[in-house]
Amino acid sequence: MATTHGAESTSGETTAGTEVPHDAQATGSFPPFDSATFPSQLLWLAITFGVLYWAMTKVALPRISGILEDRRDRIAGDLAEANRLKQESDAAIAAYEQALAEARNRAHGIASDTRAKLKAETDARRRDAEAQLGKRLADAEERISEIKSAALSQVGDIATETTSALVEALIGKAPSKTELDKAVKAALK
Repeated sequence: MATTHGAESTSGETTAGTEVPHDAQATGSFPPFDSATFPSQLLWLAITFGVLYWAMTKVALPRISGILEDRRDRIAGDLAEANRLKQESDAAIAAYEQALAEARNRAHGIASDTRAKLKAETDARRRDAEAQLGKRLADAEERISEIKSAALSQVGDIATETTSALVEALIGKAPSKTELDKAVKAALK
């Protein structure tokens, strides 16, 4: 007779109203380790392996290989672009260096031309100044010689007057003009 809630029956034990057959407890082995179930387990292993192999070869691996191919192409494209940009930057640097060298050469040329032009102008001004100074010097020497000859021509008269004044102061009487002229001529010789 079957009873519920913890009562025993003739076929086995009950737990919370559930009956467990007596013969299942008697075997006591874990079903995957039971040798009677090996053939069905191997069949399902082969079917599962086949389905997973087919899914991997037809779905997952093509996607992965496509992703890897895209990545490889992108990397190759990026490397090619980097090489192209490097070559462009090298060419730009070379052009910059060449332009800088040309600018330096032009600056040196302009500086040399300016120096030469300024030197020529300075030399011309110096020559003009020297010519003007030479002309002024010649004029000054001519005036000095005129003044000197005029002064020398008056030396006799000055000497005569001075001698007359000295003799008159010493003797108290003025000498005659002929005596004075003779004495001054003798002294000037």
